[in-house]
Amino acid sequence: MKKIIVSLIAGIMLLPMSAKADEGMWFLMFIERLNHRDMQKMGLQLTAQEIYSINNHSLKDAIVQFNGGCTAEIISKDGLILTNHHCGYDAIAELSSEKDNYLKNGFWAKDRKAEMKPKSLFVRFFVRMDDVTKRILSKVNDKMTEAERGKAIQQEMALIEKENNEGGKYVVSVRPFFQGNEYYYFVYQDFKDVRLVGTPPESIGKFGGDTDNWEWPRHTGDFSMFRVYADKDGNPAEYSENNVPLHPKHHLPVNMKGVKENDYAMILGYPGRTNRWMPAGGIDQNVNYAYPAWVEGAKTGMDNMKRHMEKDEKVNLMYASKYAQTANYWKNRQGMIDALTKHGTAKTKAGQEAKFNTWANKAENKEKYGNVVSTINNFYSKTNIKSRHDNYATQMIRTASYALQPQTLGNALMGYYKENDAKRAEMLPKIQEQIEAVYGEFYAPAERDIFAAQLGLYASKAAEYGLAPMVAELKAKNGGNFLPWVADATSKSIFASKESLEAFMKNPKPEAIAIDPLYLISNDIITHFRKKSDEQAQLENDFGKAFRNLVEGLRESKLNAIQYPDANSTLRLTYGKVRSLPADKRNDAKINNYTTMEGMVKKYKKGDAEFDLPTRILDMNKSKDFGPYVDKDGSMHVNFLTDNDITGGNSGSPVLNGKGELIGLAFDGNIEAMAGDVIFDKNLQRTINVDIRYVLWVIDRFSGAKHIVDEMTLVK
Repeated sequence: MKKIIVSLIAGIMLLPMSAKADEGMWFLMFIERLNHRDMQKMGLQLTAQEIYSINNHSLKDAIVQFNGGCTAEIISKDGLILTNHHCGYDAIAELSSEKDNYLKNGFWAKDRKAEMKPKSLFVRFFVRMDDVTKRILSKVNDKMTEAERGKAIQQEMALIEKENNEGGKYVVSVRPFFQGNEYYYFVYQDFKDVRLVGTPPESIGKFGGDTDNWEWPRHTGDFSMFRVYADKDGNPAEYSENNVPLHPKHHLPVNMKGVKENDYAMILGYPGRTNRWMPAGGIDQNVNYAYPAWVEGAKTGMDNMKRHMEKDEKVNLMYASKYAQTANYWKNRQGMIDALTKHGTAKTKAGQEAKFNTWANKAENKEKYGNVVSTINNFYSKTNIKSRHDNYATQMIRTASYALQPQTLGNALMGYYKENDAKRAEMLPKIQEQIEAVYGEFYAPAERDIFAAQLGLYASKAAEYGLAPMVAELKAKNGGNFLPWVADATSKSIFASKESLEAFMKNPKPEAIAIDPLYLISNDIITHFRKKSDEQAQLENDFGKAFRNLVEGLRESKLNAIQYPDANSTLRLTYGKVRSLPADKRNDAKINNYTTMEGMVKKYKKGDAEFDLPTRILDMNKSKDFGPYVDKDGSMHVNFLTDNDITGGNSGSPVLNGKGELIGLAFDGNIEAMAGDVIFDKNLQRTINVDIRYVLWVIDRFSGAKHIVDEMTLVK
């Protein structure tokens, strides 16, 4: 691998050099230039090279992206991984059964042989990054349409990715930043043999459920543990009994001293998506059209899943992960609506855009920037109704398998049956993989109810834009009650269940696919959802260019102080401090920056799905059996607050002190600051973290798995 100089400064010359210490999701390669001095003032004791280095081990080598959607960290020399319980939820549910329900009862591997491999789970290590802005932008010009521009950029991205993957050893991704004004490539290495080591019972890992989600005070042990395996030479390898635990370049030491107000805290992780540059029109569209539809559609899916989950534990395990993911974003989007409305975020953005428009229409700026704001506003005004329609459709597609999968599988099968025997043999494993992915966690009675309810909601609420034609025709016939039609369609459809599809494949009649009732309606919904008129295509083309120029102009004019790019699932660092919220009578803690086990026990409700607790927790709290993990105030601290700037994807991220030692595990934010993906509020924004001492207590004292704690590097 080529040696790269860490202190690259390309791409930052136009940036102002002051920074808010608690705001920002920062690139590691620019830490020394932009942030290191501020971080030192707040309590950092590491050099920039100890955080990010290419040629020597550094903190970055202990941080992984977990299964493409969360963050995790390496906490032992033998590849032990810590992440959130909700991040490991899919894998834990997959490995669970009615007999061995690890979601409900927890699990701790007594030794390495007892660690369990889920079917599909990987972690991604970050190797290095570099700036390719000049190279990418040299391939485009202002005369191109957005489609032409995109094609040229994609072609150059593909070349850069091929040049840097070292013959397939690495995964390389080129990503746009600042709305396509800058480009960087990222080099990763994936490890696919990842095994479950342990998880607390759901009553600990998900304590508080949907009620406490996004709320403070919080008392949740949201963690689970895995291990990365490699071949004997330490290289990525498919699962094998011969694989050995990975010996990472760096693992995080675990600090047992606890935290106090104003202690330095930094988080490294993979934040998924922020929209800090979103125009006022986009915020208004989300608040008034898109998010209300999202919330209503998600709740419809959840309610119909839950009815069946409550009746059958097997069904509950099937849908546990899907329900949890849907519920998480359901509450998030409602919180976004409330926070953005309460704080007048659109009005604030509109004021900024008015100042920009004045600057943009000065003689020297008008040619490039003069029409930017009007073009953006025109786009949103003409797409508001469509955004509402699309969100109802999206929630139907996400929660109802019958809305998407018949089209996906049907098209795959029609292509399959057109091929010769040799080609079919080549295609069959992929087809079988698709079938297993669809029907592996599938309960037909639930799917019928979810689909019928979502069709009814979509038909009643999305009609102003125009419904998918077949849905509109059925609505006219059935008055909006789709359940009889869905019941009839599933009684006849190839795609109603895994059994019906397998029976079809044993005696196939390919022509039957195109007239299958579930295929027809699924194809109708997806085709309508993806359809784009010439006017829509032009609106999107004009908006894409205008938004890119808005961001460029805001940076050039210094009218926006944001120095960091929006989150997009690339590794970032955020730093701040342990910081309380105003006193809250619901929290028994002496200062409202932490919670205790005593407070958790006060929430206990026997037999309640969200607030039940194991009897052992109640007994151990009563006897103060906290071992070496007790705080100096005599209580068992459970969660604590910092003012770090995080978002979805940071789930599972390590919270580190000034020495780079693990003090906690990030798992949530507070609902008061739910507008944070669009605008950062330094007074409200908080990150909710599991105290690492509570994690250790659950593993050691509560679960009796001290051998797992013993392999960590503890700082006492």
